[in-house]
Amino acid sequence: MAAARARGHFLGSFVVAAFALLGAKVLPAQPVARRADSAATVEVQRMLDLLPATSSIFAVHPATGRTVEVRADLPMNTMSTIKIAIMLLAYRDADAGRINLEERITLREEDRRGGTGMLKRFSPGMTVTYRDLVDQMIITSDNTATEALIVRLGFDRINGILRELGFRETRLVLTLSQFFRNVAVAIAPERASLSDAEIFRAPGLSGPVAAAKRFEAAVDSTRWLGRTTAREMTTLLEGIYTARYASKASSASMMGHLFGQFYTSRLPATLRYRSDVRIAHKTGDFPPTSGSDVGVIEYPGGPLFISVYTNANRGDFGQLELTIGRLAELLVNRW
Repeated sequence: MAAARARGHFLGSFVVAAFALLGAKVLPAQPVARRADSAATVEVQRMLDLLPATSSIFAVHPATGRTVEVRADLPMNTMSTIKIAIMLLAYRDADAGRINLEERITLREEDRRGGTGMLKRFSPGMTVTYRDLVDQMIITSDNTATEALIVRLGFDRINGILRELGFRETRLVLTLSQFFRNVAVAIAPERASLSDAEIFRAPGLSGPVAAAKRFEAAVDSTRWLGRTTAREMTTLLEGIYTARYASKASSASMMGHLFGQFYTSRLPATLRYRSDVRIAHKTGDFPPTSGSDVGVIEYPGGPLFISVYTNANRGDFGQLELTIGRLAELLVNRW
């Protein structure tokens, strides 16, 4: 077991070092003036506007300075893409000695949260490191891991670091327990008296009333999990990639989590089989109403930083996901 752990640490260090070297090669030595790619923007907007949903995008190609923006400053429902900001604070705190990411935490019955992730399926009493929690929060969008990190880091501190770094719109709006409670009580008011653990264990609710209440929650900005704009989230990703917001080692580790993403729909939908493309990304889900993806696409002409948000979707969710993938493919081929 110890030998396997040592091999894992060695491999992780090797990946971090290799990424740092690669990252130094793919970005221009001097900043390139940024300008809108008008032709690409027209095509991207046409594709987005075919979706029966509110949508936005901001993409930038640092090597040429070309950008695409459609409603890039419109506040959007982040869903789980806000977890990137939580990850950033965890690593900044690790750099500052405020947290040891190898410290272990025991997950209790009352810590489990619904929605995405695998930790909710394990029996209470399992111990994991804070680094494990960050990894699961990103690669499987684990909500149990996310809530534990919010508790450890501090809700207000997460939003505080975002303000400090100059993000005006990006912030965590609710904890996971608040988010799931709001949705559960809107569908079934009698659940208001339940504890968080009881809400987690309660049977799921379906049918037209439940679907309508879920839609209302997705479009009501006071009940979003998080808030951002496509421009700000792309800026956040670029800052992590270039080690603007944390140490080089921590930035490389964060990119390692994003490159380990479990889900392969949306941005990677049509690019994932290309041997010359790697995608580090984070999805945000509340299907079928909201489906978004933000990330960094590495390829011979890259990298490309991109954030695509959708909300209030009334159409086919599969088509929405495929459209995000086709947008990414379009920009990789053009840039």
